[in-house]
Amino acid sequence: MTERSSPSSPPRLVDVARAAGVSLATASRAMTGSTGVSAQLAAHVQAIASEVGYVPNSHARALAGGQASMVGLIVHDVGDPYFAEIARGVLRETESRGFLALISQTQRDPRAELARVRALRAHRVTSIVLAGSGYVEAGDETALAAELRSFTLAGGRAAVIGRHHLPVDAVLPDNAAGGATLMGHLLDLGHRRLGVLGGPANLTTVEDRLAGLRTAYGAAGLDWASVPMVHGDFTREGGAAATARLMRAHPDLTAVVALNDPMAVGALSWLLNHGRRVPEEISVAGFDDVPLARDVFPALTTIRLPMVGMGEQALELVLKPPAARPRRRRTRHELVIRASTAPPAS
Repeated sequence: MTERSSPSSPPRLVDVARAAGVSLATASRAMTGSTGVSAQLAAHVQAIASEVGYVPNSHARALAGGQASMVGLIVHDVGDPYFAEIARGVLRETESRGFLALISQTQRDPRAELARVRALRAHRVTSIVLAGSGYVEAGDETALAAELRSFTLAGGRAAVIGRHHLPVDAVLPDNAAGGATLMGHLLDLGHRRLGVLGGPANLTTVEDRLAGLRTAYGAAGLDWASVPMVHGDFTREGGAAATARLMRAHPDLTAVVALNDPMAVGALSWLLNHGRRVPEEISVAGFDDVPLARDVFPALTTIRLPMVGMGEQALELVLKPPAARPRRRRTRHELVIRASTAPPAS
């Protein structure tokens, strides 16, 4: 029986050398196909490596050999301007450092996220940034957590943007506090009959932003259970469809809060197309402050997150040496008041 380093860690090249009865240098040459090792000995070492389950650390070899590092960026939806801004931050940093970047999307499917990480590993990517919300149920990320743990044990580096159940560094958007600030703005204007357009209910981003709205509403002595909410896709189309359902059930609302800007733009479109004046009759607010928010009419009141900076921070984290515990970088937020919100009609 061959000797393994420990049941809790992957076998190392030194374990292969010990089991094969050769020096570490000889094992290295045998595994990389270098000269100075006979074909018979190389075959013996490679057979032992296969037997003990050793996987060559391509990440360390790439770095040691001076090759250009490749960074993998995984986003939920490349068409979402939120992720476009994050990607801009990541690409700005990779280009300045001479790295290459591979970008893929998952459409908010945990199985697709796992498949993308595995594909990036097969392409010998040395660092991975996973941008987008985690999932409320930790079990949805169990397989991904195991894959990332294997990736980092093999020498790779990973970081996420958003709240996840994953054992890696994270950049955490100020979602809960931003939600509280946005609700406070609408309450200060005098709104009491509000409705909420929530994104997919299984996302931690939705959970955190709702928590902020709920906290501020409750702090004003109001009953959150009275606030109607409709969930939908985090898209313009999802926002329009959710607004239709919300307004048909509650036509007397004076304000609509969308949990991201594309949904808010969809709400604006539906309301204006159905003869509702914004903000004279009903106010609309969003979240994130994507570039489109300032160009629609009326311009959108929203919570600004430093999306480009979040991408930059995530890349900086994966380029740092690993820490004893996963690091957390928390962002700030800013309320941007534009023309889509006003006091309710008397």
